[in-house]
Amino acid sequence: MSGCFITIEGIEGVGKTTNIDFIEQLLKNMGKDIVMTREPGGTVLGEDIRELLLGHKHDGMSRDAELLLMFAARAEHLDKVVKPALNDGKWVICDRFTDATYAYQGGGRGFDTTPIEALETLVQGDLRPDLTLLLDVSVEIGLARAGNRSEPDRFEKEKHDFFERVRHTYLERAKDDPVRVHIIDASKTLEDVQMQIQEVITSFISR
Repeated sequence: MSGCFITIEGIEGVGKTTNIDFIEQLLKNMGKDIVMTREPGGTVLGEDIRELLLGHKHDGMSRDAELLLMFAARAEHLDKVVKPALNDGKWVICDRFTDATYAYQGGGRGFDTTPIEALETLVQGDLRPDLTLLLDVSVEIGLARAGNRSEPDRFEKEKHDFFERVRHTYLERAKDDPVRVHIIDASKTLEDVQMQIQEVITSFISR
């Protein structure tokens, strides 16, 4: 694969949407051919699964079903969008990927990492993001920001402790893989956050 795979991670309220738009424009200005996508979702099937996972029709869904649906959507996404784009030499920017599964299903739901690792290998093979930007704020700040948006989805309605576990897992993954995962302090002003992002991406491209 000759393209590049960049993922954006973080708990609710970190500003992913705004900063993903900034990243897209930044890379386009650098002459990169960009594909924007998200998880769960990115395909017709994936978006249907997203609705099942985020909507309230299936509140109380078993954590096993939730985990398997996440990877079902991911398998379709990789097959239909991510791998073809990378093979064409494009830069894929994805709003969340498998780090989110470790954070939300592993950390948040308390799932042992063994089945997550097994599914990761089954679905992805050796494919991993080339670069991950972890937008990080305290849970208090993130939830306060998210509370000003639309009606909360099934995950956003979880308790404070759930998001503390999610954030902790994200930070642990960044600590364990500092070459790939770069922490962006998203509690700063938007200008400062985007300056951090630009520095990381510029350094990544020039290495």
